[in-house]
Amino acid sequence: MTVLTPIHKIHLNLGSQITIPNLSWLEFEKVLEELGQKRTLRLAYSRQCLEIMSPLPEHERVKILISDLVKIILRVQKKSWEALGSTTFKNQIMEVGIEPDECFYIKNYQAVIGKNRLDLTQDPPPDLAIESDLTSLTEITAYQKLSVPELWVYHQGQLTIYILEEKEYQKSSLSLNFPDVMITEAVPKLIERANSVGSSQALWEFEENLRNN
Repeated sequence: MTVLTPIHKIHLNLGSQITIPNLSWLEFEKVLEELGQKRTLRLAYSRQCLEIMSPLPEHERVKILISDLVKIILRVQKKSWEALGSTTFKNQIMEVGIEPDECFYIKNYQAVIGKNRLDLTQDPPPDLAIESDLTSLTEITAYQKLSVPELWVYHQGQLTIYILEEKEYQKSSLSLNFPDVMITEAVPKLIERANSVGSSQALWEFEENLRNN
């Protein structure tokens, strides 16, 4: 690979992305090291293809709302969890890496308590990963290869749930982690309500409805 401009000096406009094909695992590791942990850019690596993305501000707002919704459900249902945000998940054997908008360990929460770095050749994948405005095949492929059992993708006002079945994602109307909550309806309603009355009010109303029902 010939790079004329150092990776850390590449500037991306908000909402844009670049693709670097034919990148080896070692080169991917070097990119991670060069960019460091404190950055706004997000990465996805699969099939020797690296995508570098710069999220829009509204992307951040949506992911926070969905993450808060998940925490409310977990709290109301009295389930333990560990939330690891946009941690870099990678598996050298599978040659794949991904950084979700948010992720949760629920069934396997005890396995990651106190861990700041994870290696999915040894650690379990998150039980739930969340993406806002994911449109990339590279990212979907990465989640499949890492065997993340449930993936939520919010895009253009709709939430799609992907459940891993026999190493392939299948769309589902129900959540694997929260089968008694209509997630595909709740998330768009929450975001629409937050745009009208504000995030705190919308989240409070969601929690009240959840407790009452």
